[in-house]
Amino acid sequence: MSYRGSVTAVEAPVSERQPRQLIVTLYGLYARDDDGWFSVAALVRLMAGLAVDEAAVRSAISRLKRRGLLDAERRAGAGYVLSPTAREILTDGDTRIFGRRRATAADGWVLVVFSVPETERERRHTLRTQLARLGFGTVAPGVWVAPGHLADELADVLRRLGLDTYVELFRGEHLPSGSTDVHTWWDLDALHDRYERFLHRHGPVRASWARRRRPDPAAAYADFVRLVTDWRRLPYADPGLPLDLLPPRWNGVRAADLFTELEGRLSAEAHEHARTLITGEPS
Repeated sequence: MSYRGSVTAVEAPVSERQPRQLIVTLYGLYARDDDGWFSVAALVRLMAGLAVDEAAVRSAISRLKRRGLLDAERRAGAGYVLSPTAREILTDGDTRIFGRRRATAADGWVLVVFSVPETERERRHTLRTQLARLGFGTVAPGVWVAPGHLADELADVLRRLGLDTYVELFRGEHLPSGSTDVHTWWDLDALHDRYERFLHRHGPVRASWARRRRPDPAAAYADFVRLVTDWRRLPYADPGLPLDLLPPRWNGVRAADLFTELEGRLSAEAHEHARTLITGEPS
């Protein structure tokens, strides 16, 4: 199954799921079956299955178009197709969202050192935003760090955005000292809280499906799209730090297990129902 990554550098918390975030998830999950295109009518039906009305759908589409993520394109009818930029970002997200990569000491670290002239402050802001989006932690001004397995993904993003000329990348290992604590490079308390909200929201969904005795594609579709929408930001905030650097019984592991279990339980039924909404024909 393919998806589907995050297309924004800064996302709202899971308690503030917005129509445009749901639309991004829908495009990632299902539009690439149709070359990245949905008709407006299909989008309205898909979002109605998530209890979002047509006015909110059209408003969200307009915002995504203004941000350069969707392009208007008429095929069988009026519709919107993923922009080249959105396609690249969603492709990047496929592995991050579903890969569950956890770093080990053998991965080492990638260190980012950059210097951007004062006259190019906008580029500096873009660079910092992208580093944060990819889960890099701040060691010092102009110095960011992440597990080594993120080096290739970072290099691709920098090259795509034309930021690579401002940056030097180094690989290495961390040599702990009495004054250094890697926990200060990431806000693990905030990340813990985000995982806890995810568990609180979707734990009851797992319990509900455990009690079901018959298929319910419409419910599977709604639960799955909301699950992926709430989850897809978390693997970007969490760079997959080695477990020995994280607090004991790190709740990110439980959250990932929950996501994987529900994804396996819901995705096939959800896809079946989504296709009926896209075509407008009963299965």
